[in-house]
Amino acid sequence: MAADEPPERQLRVLPWWLVLVGLLLAAALGWLVLDLLLTEADRASQPDTRATLRIDAIRTGLTVIAGTGGGLALLLAARRQWIAERSQRHQETVAARDQAHRDRVQAHAESVADATQRQQDRQSEAAEHDAAERRLTELYTRAVELLGNDSAAVRLGGLHALERLGQDNPEQRPTIVAVLCAYLRMPTPDDEPRETEVRRTAQRVLTRHLHADDAAYWLVVTLDLTGARLVDFDAAGCTLVDADFTGAVFTGATSFVGATARGRLGLGAAVFGDVRFDDLTADAEVVLDDVRFGGQASFDRAGFLGGLSCRRSSFAGPTSFGRTTFDQPTSFDGTRFVDDASFREAIFQGSLSVEHTEFGGLAEFRSARFASMALFRWTVFGAEALFEQARFTDSANFGRARFHSAASFEGAQFSRRPLVDQARAAAGGGHVWPADTTVERLDDEWLLLVDS
Repeated sequence: MAADEPPERQLRVLPWWLVLVGLLLAAALGWLVLDLLLTEADRASQPDTRATLRIDAIRTGLTVIAGTGGGLALLLAARRQWIAERSQRHQETVAARDQAHRDRVQAHAESVADATQRQQDRQSEAAEHDAAERRLTELYTRAVELLGNDSAAVRLGGLHALERLGQDNPEQRPTIVAVLCAYLRMPTPDDEPRETEVRRTAQRVLTRHLHADDAAYWLVVTLDLTGARLVDFDAAGCTLVDADFTGAVFTGATSFVGATARGRLGLGAAVFGDVRFDDLTADAEVVLDDVRFGGQASFDRAGFLGGLSCRRSSFAGPTSFGRTTFDQPTSFDGTRFVDDASFREAIFQGSLSVEHTEFGGLAEFRSARFASMALFRWTVFGAEALFEQARFTDSANFGRARFHSAASFEGAQFSRRPLVDQARAAAGGGHVWPADTTVERLDDEWLLLVDS
């Protein structure tokens, strides 16, 4: 029963004696009326009138008795109708309660069934997940075991097994990349052709999944190849996220052409043969401190948006930074360029520091743009130093620099007079100095530049 539904009054059964009493009362009432009327009729003086009045009295008494009985019959009929209606309402109420109860029972049964089904589904999913995890662990363990096998062919199979495992299970890719990087960081016998081929394959597995425009791209994996020995490493077009190659040894031809470096790119103390960084885009700092470049190095059209640090490095072969953009402070302090170095049409939006740097070959800064401070103090130019058509928007300082061959600033533009205090230049070198530069002869071999 609902809480707001009023309680139903109990139906009482009409006793038989109450009906009998009603009939007796009706008869008594009729008898009383008849007696009164007969008494009045007997008072009439004429016999004929008296007889007529007595007949009327009898008729009236019977009528009263009949009317009273009819009234009682109507009352009983009304009571029967009320009882029938109440019985109908009661039946309807009971039916509604029964239906509501059945509905509640059905809803409860369905709820229990749904809960049971969900529990069974969860248990089934958990069992499937556990089975999949066990299978994945077994595959991973087996692949790693293959990678540690003495046979080069078996190790190659382990590499491909790990790659397929990573391709089918994205959540395992960081772990697989870490395993491959760890393998490449392990020491290897020199000039062992089979191991070299295994390492080339490991490198290709890594770089194959670092192309952001490829369907096989592995999103946000980090390379930790510190101290690794890499052979003909090809990361052209790859997206490198916080990649660390500190102390790595790159043999053969290395390529980062068109690569995108997101986050810090660490190459400090690395060793390169021939390397190309053409069209590289780096949104954070690139570290090339203490790097040894044994062959040709090219950075043409690269974009160093987060700064470049190239301190104390050594470039043994021709080096080119043609049309390269440096958006943040850049440093080549203490770096040695053994061969020609070109910065033709390079753009330095941030400050440039080339202090205590040595250029053994041609140092070309033709048409370069220096939007901030440019420091060439104590820099040694062993061959020609060409700053023709260069533009210096901020201060330029060549204090104590040494020009062992011709220095040309023909067509160069300076927003401020460049500082050349105590800079020296070889006598008879055919120099073209900035306007208003004061040059004094120091001796037969050297000229002295001073700030007037």
